[in-house]
Amino acid sequence: MPNYLGLDGFRGGWVAAWIDNQGNHGFDYSSGLSRLFSIPHRRAMIDMPIGLKMYGHRSCDISARALVGASVFLGARRNLWAFPDQASANQYYWRHEGPGMGVSCQLWNIRNKIREVDDFITPERQVVIGEAHPELIFRKLSSEAGLNGKKSARGRDQRIKLLADQGFVKISKWLAQRHGTGIGRDDLIDACACAVAARDSNARLGGDEVDSRGLRMEINY
Repeated sequence: MPNYLGLDGFRGGWVAAWIDNQGNHGFDYSSGLSRLFSIPHRRAMIDMPIGLKMYGHRSCDISARALVGASVFLGARRNLWAFPDQASANQYYWRHEGPGMGVSCQLWNIRNKIREVDDFITPERQVVIGEAHPELIFRKLSSEAGLNGKKSARGRDQRIKLLADQGFVKISKWLAQRHGTGIGRDDLIDACACAVAARDSNARLGGDEVDSRGLRMEINY
């Protein structure tokens, strides 16, 4: 049976969760993307920007932020890693693009992950590998009912229950097994959400913008 793959980054690398149409599921992790994407899959989703502008904000990010708030980081650009530090990057963006166009600490801290995905992805690979955002996925799974924050115990339990309902019945066990791997609790939960989107997603934000490398800028959920 084909696998549906979801990936998210953590400090030491990447975590992948997979599920098939029979309910078989598992997770794995690696320091790099290539080994995880070598897991046979029909479709994959990753919680990281695909398709980057040189300036400004992607319209799909603006739309996603309007739905799920600050969990969507604005300002992913292909020149982000050209700066020695966040302050230099923000000075450049403020000077050339205007106030409010800098980057957050959260986005700055994942810049190397963004670059790793950008180095890996091609328009051909984007046929089966898409960008997703876990909070959009959870919003859809909950029928747009209000969820508690993902960092709260209640919010975490809500998301685990939604994933179990989608076939990830081992998620609670996995969360106990991850200790010592460096995988964060939210990272594993979000990878499972991306796998659900890889299997089921038929909605997206954006898709009309294409970057200089021919990559579509869209968020699937």
